[in-house]
Amino acid sequence: MSTVRKGEAGDRFEIVDDAGVVAGRAYFVEAAGARVFFHTKVDDAYAGQGLGRELVVAALDATRADGLRVMPVCPYVAKVVAGDQRWADLVVPVTQEGLDAIEARTQR
Repeated sequence: MSTVRKGEAGDRFEIVDDAGVVAGRAYFVEAAGARVFFHTKVDDAYAGQGLGRELVVAALDATRADGLRVMPVCPYVAKVVAGDQRWADLVVPVTQEGLDAIEARTQR
């Protein structure tokens, strides 16, 4: 059993196992009315368990609930949204503004 939560820093979603260990993260910045997802990582010890998809789907659901769009810079997030039409209304094209926001966040 796992749980997805927003990380304390407010810049990621985390998937946590039943022992409370963070197994994976989906990082984002907000720009232009969108969550710009730029990196998703599941720790090697949890590989092959479907946690990456579970994490991204929960992050997309939360993004919809928050009234934001999704800019899928992360290849894995792009793959998830491309493979399921229920996200089509959320996805916006990658823009320079989104890429600049990622760069500004990673420069901190």
